[in-house]
Amino acid sequence: MYLFVEKWKARPEWLALSQKEREEYVSKVGQAIEDLLKAGIEIVGFALNDPDTPHRADYRYFSVWKLPDKEFVQKFEQAIEQSGWYHYFEQTNARGELINPDAALADMINL
Repeated sequence: MYLFVEKWKARPEWLALSQKEREEYVSKVGQAIEDLLKAGIEIVGFALNDPDTPHRADYRYFSVWKLPDKEFVQKFEQAIEQSGWYHYFEQTNARGELINPDAALADMINL
């Protein structure tokens, strides 16, 4: 099982679109999300980044997804790229195989 974390904020290109153009694009993204859910992706959650978060990342939105394996993650990444998402949103991603806290802490010790 893999986790995929996205953090993003609007680019000027998004802000330049009319509300109707934004609605049309978001409708397409919504349908793509539905298709991904049917294919086996799980949404852990979406959130707005609290402005008073200590050591806050400079992104307005974030989401966390669970995916079956790395191959599925790579297909997910390709779908995001092909949708034109990065033209409209500045985004950073993190992904990795789901591990327990002990494994993460042991890795930190063994750096």
